[in-house]
Amino acid sequence: MGDSMSTIINATTTNGVVIQPDNSGSLVLQTNSGTTALTIDTSQNVAFAKGFTVGATAAPTFRASKNSGQAISTSTWTKIQYNVEDWDTNSNYDNVTNYRFTPTVAGYYQVDVEVEFNNVVGSYIAAIYKNGSAYMYAAFYAGSTIGSQPNVHGLIYMNGSTDYIEGYAYTSTASQSLYNGSATYFNASMVRSA
Repeated sequence: MGDSMSTIINATTTNGVVIQPDNSGSLVLQTNSGTTALTIDTSQNVAFAKGFTVGATAAPTFRASKNSGQAISTSTWTKIQYNVEDWDTNSNYDNVTNYRFTPTVAGYYQVDVEVEFNNVVGSYIAAIYKNGSAYMYAAFYAGSTIGSQPNVHGLIYMNGSTDYIEGYAYTSTASQSLYNGSATYFNASMVRSA
């Protein structure tokens, strides 16, 4: 969107406020030098010149959990089927087929994967996969008196078109099953645009 296609408000130091109207429906605020500082488009998305974008579709976030258990075979990386969307602001999470988040806005995303196994003894791993490969993971070694809840968190760059992330689990103990409900969850939120 060029400035010539938007109503421009410029805070000049000689004439005060100068308004250059048009009928595009977009609004651009400029500094004295004519540099665009803020743009509000016709969809009410607000874009700051320094790169931070605010808007329902401009900053995707989602959270998903499970409503049923899931078997995790021993010594096998298994994709977790987070099938309940708690929210998905931009419809970027597939909770039916691929159980993956594919944001359509490029940027940096805070990602969290939490897994709760039924067993309380053994070693367990939670992982974030990016584009089909392990990107980061966290191991958890459970004793006999605590639960088995590995979790992994990290900041991940997503290109806004082809990049996707998924949650995975692994156990070196005998085959296990995952708890359902909010103890097993997957979420991501855009921290800043690219």
